[in-house]
Amino acid sequence: MTNTDINRKRLYYVGNLSIFMIGLGFAVRANIAPNLQADIYDKIDLANSASMVGEALGITFTGFALTLLFGSALVDFIGMKRMLLLSALGYVAGALGLLAAAAMPIGPSVETVVLVSLLLTGLGWGAVEAASNPMVAALYPEEKTHRLNILHAWWPAGIVVGGLLGVSISAMGLPWEINMFVLLVPAVVLAWMVASSAFPETERVAAGVSYGEMFTELLKRPLFWVFWACMFLTAAAELAPGQWVNIALSNIVGMQGILLLVYVSALMFVMRHFAGPIVERISSVGLMFVSCLAAGIGLYLLSLADTPLLAFAAATVWGIGVCYMWPTMLAIVAERFPRGGAMAMGLMGFAGGMSIQFVLPRMGGIFDAAKAQAAGGADKLASLSPEAMSEVVRYASVESFQSVAYVPLMLLPVFGIIWLFDRKRGGHQPEVIGEPGTPQ
Repeated sequence: MTNTDINRKRLYYVGNLSIFMIGLGFAVRANIAPNLQADIYDKIDLANSASMVGEALGITFTGFALTLLFGSALVDFIGMKRMLLLSALGYVAGALGLLAAAAMPIGPSVETVVLVSLLLTGLGWGAVEAASNPMVAALYPEEKTHRLNILHAWWPAGIVVGGLLGVSISAMGLPWEINMFVLLVPAVVLAWMVASSAFPETERVAAGVSYGEMFTELLKRPLFWVFWACMFLTAAAELAPGQWVNIALSNIVGMQGILLLVYVSALMFVMRHFAGPIVERISSVGLMFVSCLAAGIGLYLLSLADTPLLAFAAATVWGIGVCYMWPTMLAIVAERFPRGGAMAMGLMGFAGGMSIQFVLPRMGGIFDAAKAQAAGGADKLASLSPEAMSEVVRYASVESFQSVAYVPLMLLPVFGIIWLFDRKRGGHQPEVIGEPGTPQ
């Protein structure tokens, strides 16, 4: 494959569409979470239904994480094209599976179908990240942070479109299952665009860095594993509240929580286009420090908001905080450890996905425990009046949001120390893949 065979602009559109698709899927899951809880899990186990829906949503992140763990190691073998085709297939199969689950009688079988369907969308999500991130790093090696942030701006764009469509479907009284068809359209378009495009080699392969050198690079650089551990917490601060927002904030504020997610996502879409100039002033790590501070404050304020106006104000602070987290963490690794290749970026995504797998059920567990406590015992939930149940659920929603507010604040010392160390050395300069980095 020669450089003249590669249409960089077209491939960037492919990457944008793939990220848009997974953002759309994120919004659809947030849209249907209350429906899954009410139509399926409440009928199976009312006292533990929030934990069950949290586990169901969480399995999406398990599929995402597993695909990144293994797919990032395989993308050099099977190619970016096949990986992106697999992602489209995962979304098509997952959407059709959820449609089938909606038509099934309530019981263990429908639980299994829901879990498998959400797992398939998670596998498709991971395949997108495994291919699109190294693709953009290879297409734009000179401006990774800026380009990766713009690429991931299409994630919140997908959330905006999916969220607004979900609200419209609900407002018109249409069946929630129509959300599944929203996923099918971009998946089919993506499959067509991928099938008709030529793809480059990854940056590591193009530079002639072997698999052995890639693994050695990751093992000998302790700082990579520091950032890897940080990814667990930054992802928890961004993605877990976003997936939980429609359940929790709808009860806290008395409005559809998905509207807040749409608002925050629109904010993120705009702001991510300006990541380059910000990083030039304060560096990627400096941006993460500021982001974690704002995210922690915003999450706590969200749990306290009791009116739509206060909720939007708190969501603005949270949105500013989490806006740059995911793409900037990927860019930090791509700039500091380029010889780690797609595996380094995949391991970061794996950390983020597994984080949510643990955090979402934990939020659901806190929700259920607080719900039972406020009701005076889990056995009394079924006998509560609608007004009493509303107050119980509102209390539980506040508790579940406050439980994650401290997570990004734990990272302030880590990013602060690295930021100060970089500034002491005159600022960090991205490493060139042809020149082995200095072990840190």
